[in-house]
Amino acid sequence: MRLLLDEMYAGLKEYFETLGWEVLTVQEAGLQGAKDKEVVAYAKKHSLLLVTQDQKPADLAELSGVKYMLISNALIAKIADEKIRQKYPDTKPE
Repeated sequence: MRLLLDEMYAGLKEYFETLGWEVLTVQEAGLQGAKDKEVVAYAKKHSLLLVTQDQKPADLAELSGVKYMLISNALIAKIADEKIRQKYPDTKPE
């Protein structure tokens, strides 16, 4: 499975590639500034998993049967919380 990184995540391309993913950014696909439905249609046409932080393209992907990962602020906070608790097990929120 190849990834399509939405505009806000283009800077993560090298990280995903280091982890073994084949990655294309929206900018590389010529979709910078494109409407969300165009990005989702591109992902569908090319069998890409869309990585985004925006709810609307995630919703459109869901409705279109396109694989996606919504990286919300809640998800980031949950991952950070888990990592903090692992690294500092004696530290608890007040």
